[in-house]
Amino acid sequence: MRVKYVLNEVLVGLWRNVTMTIAMIITMAVSLTMFGASVLMYMQVDRMKDFYYGEIEVSIFLNDDVDEAQRAAIDQAIDSNPLVKEKTYETKEQAFERFKVLWEDSPDFVNSISASSLPESYRVKLNDPEKYADFAKEIESLQGVRQIIDQRTLLDKVFKIFNSIQVMSLVVAAVMAFAALLLVGNTIQVAAYSKRREVAVMKLVGASNWFIQAPFVLEAVVAGLIGAVLGFVALFIGKVVLLDNKLQALTTILTPIPNGNVWLMLPLLAGVGALVSAVTAWVTLRFYLKV
Repeated sequence: MRVKYVLNEVLVGLWRNVTMTIAMIITMAVSLTMFGASVLMYMQVDRMKDFYYGEIEVSIFLNDDVDEAQRAAIDQAIDSNPLVKEKTYETKEQAFERFKVLWEDSPDFVNSISASSLPESYRVKLNDPEKYADFAKEIESLQGVRQIIDQRTLLDKVFKIFNSIQVMSLVVAAVMAFAALLLVGNTIQVAAYSKRREVAVMKLVGASNWFIQAPFVLEAVVAGLIGAVLGFVALFIGKVVLLDNKLQALTTILTPIPNGNVWLMLPLLAGVGALVSAVTAWVTLRFYLKV
């Protein structure tokens, strides 16, 4: 009987303040969507680091006047280094062919460059990219080596941008979450005020604090869960419509987001939405009802 009463009061409360309930649900949905997007971004950046760092190449550019003896010494040093996983040698002509492919949309620029302008090089993959400094220290001292470039330094700059996006998303989610907390607290106060006489009667007849607070807390929890479901739907649609279709070309840069990671957001958003709503409602009632 008590459970039926509590559930009935929850439905009545949500309908009684339907405008504020809708506003609370929408705000919660937006904040949880931003939170879920931030979590997905965080997980994806980690996946991208694992993928790209595993594909990192060290580029060893040779001097224009490198002779056969120096080239052979460099080649032997690379082959004998235990850090080297695989290597590829690129002549000036091969470098020029690759250059033409990369800049095919700028024919004037391509025409201004010749094969002799580009250096020959070695592309080397390491067993452990973290030990690039040890490898570079050994190779850069050899005669004929002009420059050694580690792609990780370039990737680190890219990942710093992604990390900045993560932080910005979390900040926006935090602001929206704060707005949602205010709306939850305000909605619960309005609901409690509209039932102040019933609450007073229940207190007089000895109703427990839990029995009085339960309908209000569950109102907030239901609104939080609905917001979480809407937030998850927005994330899933965004993933399918945008990343898998409209922005599919970005998969050459961004590794695909697994559907499993997106589905993982449903219990996460539901748990966060319900917990935040319940705690906010309970704290609000402690101050407002003095129970």
